[in-house]
Amino acid sequence: MKTTTIAAAVVAAAGFGTAALADGHGMTVGVSWSDFQEERWKTDEAAILGALEAAGASYLSADAQSSATKQLADVESLITQGVDALIILAQDGSAIGPALDAAEAAGIPVIGYDRLIEDPRAFYLTFDNVEVGRMQAAAVLELAPEGNYVMIKGSPTDPNSDFLRGGQQEILQAAIDSGAITIVGETYTDGWQPANAQRNMEQILTQNNNEVDAVVASNDGMAGGVVAALAAQGMDGIPVSGQDGDHAALNRVALGTQTVSVWKDSRELGRNAGEIAVALASGTAMSDIEGSATFTSPGGVDVNSMLLAPQPITQDRLNLVLDAGWIAKDVLCQGVTGLAVCE
Repeated sequence: MKTTTIAAAVVAAAGFGTAALADGHGMTVGVSWSDFQEERWKTDEAAILGALEAAGASYLSADAQSSATKQLADVESLITQGVDALIILAQDGSAIGPALDAAEAAGIPVIGYDRLIEDPRAFYLTFDNVEVGRMQAAAVLELAPEGNYVMIKGSPTDPNSDFLRGGQQEILQAAIDSGAITIVGETYTDGWQPANAQRNMEQILTQNNNEVDAVVASNDGMAGGVVAALAAQGMDGIPVSGQDGDHAALNRVALGTQTVSVWKDSRELGRNAGEIAVALASGTAMSDIEGSATFTSPGGVDVNSMLLAPQPITQDRLNLVLDAGWIAKDVLCQGVTGLAVCE
């Protein structure tokens, strides 16, 4: 557990006021991370902290270390420490219910961060993950309009895995129906872990005698595992997708070993999370959050939500992440030759 106390700021986050509650005490926002080891969460955290600093709020966080059981205990601890709003990156959305019960009993609003919690008590804040899946498949299909495809999906406990897969299928369906492409391997990846993705890819390559022409991998970490498996067989360079804009992945895009990383500017996601948490803790209703819309979950549950827009980053669009200051040129271009954006 770590605590960061933010000094009160004179300038408040736009539209949200200073983060002091009716009884005069300062506001504290708690964040429960599913697994803080992934590269991107550090960027998200910095953006959340920036929004809270602007509002004069304090920050508490806990890392569940990929354990749904530990996450429940973490949330209980955050509630005990007196947080006024919770941001939860759920390790297992189907197991997080007791945490929402505890938050409701304490009168604490909850944001389901990046991953759906199928419960109307949690505001759903994420990027449009079905669109991310469409972008991944479209970039791969453009380079490999026919052949054998492998689908490396995310964690089976994360609803995003199926949202992504649904978007991918929308793009690939016509080519599947025509026989132009055949899916020769498809697997979930426990915990979205790169090592698990690499093992899964190695097994699929063995099962198919390396006769694989493209891989739709659902995030950048797993794409790294896939690329390692392909490289070991001398197959690096076949189309591979990812998402998140991880620095290593963007370097792979520049090198040509990964086709696309769908960039979800998590600075924007984190900023919105911090601002919405302050608003909810101040008494704003979920439905009154600016930009809020109703999202109907796969299970038919209506939740208040905000879905941000992603951007596909291919070699010819790398300037977007450079111009946005998302990645430094020397990091993007390490080992790259002959690419205009790196000259």
